[in-house]
Amino acid sequence: MTGHHSWGYGQDDGPSEWHKSYPIAQGNRQSPIDIISAKAVYDPKLMPLVVSYESCTSLNISNNGHSVMVEFEDIDDKTVISGGPFESPFRLKQFHFHWGAKHSEGSEHTIDGKPFPCELHLVHWNAKKYATFGEAAAAPDGLAVVGVFLEIGKEHANMNRLTDALYMVKFKLEKFRMLLFTSEEDQKVQMLSPSQINDILRAGELSHKILDSGCKSANSVLKFESNQLASNTPIEDRRSAATCLQTRGMMFGVFDGHAGSACAQAVSERLLHYIAVSLMSRQTLEEMELAVESMKPVTPILQLHKHPSDVEYREMSSQYFESLRVYWQHLLDLDIEPGFSLEEAMISAFKRLDSDISLEVQAPQESEVVRNTALQVAFSGATACVAHIDGVHLHVANAGDCRAILGVHEEDGTWSTLPLTRDHNAYDESEIRRLRREHPRSEEKTLFVNDRLLGILMPSRAFGDVQLKWSKELQHSVIENSCDVEALNIYQYVPPNYHTPPYLTAEPEVTYHKLRGKDKFLVIASDGLWEMLSNEKVVKLVAGHLTELHVQKPQLAFEKPVNLGYMHNLLLQRKNRGITSLDQNIATHLIRHAVGNNEYGEVDQEKLAAMLTLPEDLARMYRDDITVTVVYFNSEAIENYYRDNK
Repeated sequence: MTGHHSWGYGQDDGPSEWHKSYPIAQGNRQSPIDIISAKAVYDPKLMPLVVSYESCTSLNISNNGHSVMVEFEDIDDKTVISGGPFESPFRLKQFHFHWGAKHSEGSEHTIDGKPFPCELHLVHWNAKKYATFGEAAAAPDGLAVVGVFLEIGKEHANMNRLTDALYMVKFKLEKFRMLLFTSEEDQKVQMLSPSQINDILRAGELSHKILDSGCKSANSVLKFESNQLASNTPIEDRRSAATCLQTRGMMFGVFDGHAGSACAQAVSERLLHYIAVSLMSRQTLEEMELAVESMKPVTPILQLHKHPSDVEYREMSSQYFESLRVYWQHLLDLDIEPGFSLEEAMISAFKRLDSDISLEVQAPQESEVVRNTALQVAFSGATACVAHIDGVHLHVANAGDCRAILGVHEEDGTWSTLPLTRDHNAYDESEIRRLRREHPRSEEKTLFVNDRLLGILMPSRAFGDVQLKWSKELQHSVIENSCDVEALNIYQYVPPNYHTPPYLTAEPEVTYHKLRGKDKFLVIASDGLWEMLSNEKVVKLVAGHLTELHVQKPQLAFEKPVNLGYMHNLLLQRKNRGITSLDQNIATHLIRHAVGNNEYGEVDQEKLAAMLTLPEDLARMYRDDITVTVVYFNSEAIENYYRDNK
């Protein structure tokens, strides 16, 4: 059948209706076939069917609108069936499935009237007789389809490779190149040892414990742990963590880049400084300005907590400092005292940095390196999520689809999740309404196309991405006056229906939360984590890790009097914790589960090894870059605050 427009699997176009459009479908040798056991006849002339799939290599997985299909390399006779009724081998071209909405039925064919949950069709063609698959498909002896009935049973490692890839083809006509099956030798080469897996997962680990100052107002942050795992090469995610030196508090940021890492790199270096400056008193800003005018060192603004492999745009440091100085001069001109509220400061910092990114690429630059870097920063993009913690005061500013959640330990011993951000994308009704308010009614249907902003970008808020902010004329002018933009992979692409820019903003939504004793940790992560794990699963994993570390920790004496009930619960925790975690760093623990989890929520070592050894061009199809920062709160300091401020 070739008329895909008039057949399907619904009530009105299903197998029982096919003969209306295709009379041949009413024959007794056409689909659907009911195999009646009592009438089956053994033919002694038939040789055994020989299946030779040892060297099969898959090319693509696709959604054809009816089913999922996996196509194979069919340039030679390495992957064939022979014997049986065949005079010559038939090459494997593709396989696809027939399944239903119920676990009890879904197969195209039946045996004695009984349907099966699923049916696998392996499609082969006669390459000896016909030059192409198309010619073979049109001939009565050109194709051979092997049908296999599938029933629900135990987990199967090879089937997992397929089911783990289904999310890539959720929608009709989606198609991805993939290496689903390889030879045994290739699989052996690709398999990593546990120590190699650990080396890969732990390479980006960062942790920092806050020293107890001994003062009455102890820090509400106990420690933080962070990690990253790349999918893109190089990784497009970035992260930042810092202690404010001229104001109070700590800041933590996660930045998810797209169209390269340039914008995420710039924002990770600069945004926390912009926020810190926004919070400074007039006196501090004046002292900083005086130091610059007197050519004296400026008092440090932040103490950064960095990983040894973190990079910087050193060649941009003068440009970045000058832009920051212009910003604090602007704040001095506002003549505001004692400064912004924290929410205002975060919003102002986000918007000002994005404006500076836009202005810097338009300004003439003497240095070619500075000019090219500014171009790459402006024409790539980054989403951002930043948390500012000062005592019990937690503010989270978010622009895009990074996410922050709180892990809350309730009085009854259970754990709950408190989301602190919303994903800014086409799935968020508030974002859709906001964009519709900002643009003419005539553009309502074109603002989001295929769940992307103007059909291009998943997040609806981001830094950079000037292609969705500037006028067509400005884009053309900047690119025309720049050298080697093609070498920088920068091209002017104006999407259809681009009438009333800007369509994109870096203005964040700011959430305030007053910390309580039961708020135990904060998780900030790029969408690479949230695509794999739900909010609730993340909290469960962190909580379990906390419990495990507590149980493993030797306790020679208890801080508080204990009773038999307490001891009983402690023993239950020890018994139920199962296999101990491989990771001391909680961010690594989360990444391990995100990449290696099977359908039962357990880490599958084979899947984990396979996911970590995917070729660069395939890795992005299975997972995104993942960046995670987990901040643990000092419950005692938080409780002391409430005790002292009754």
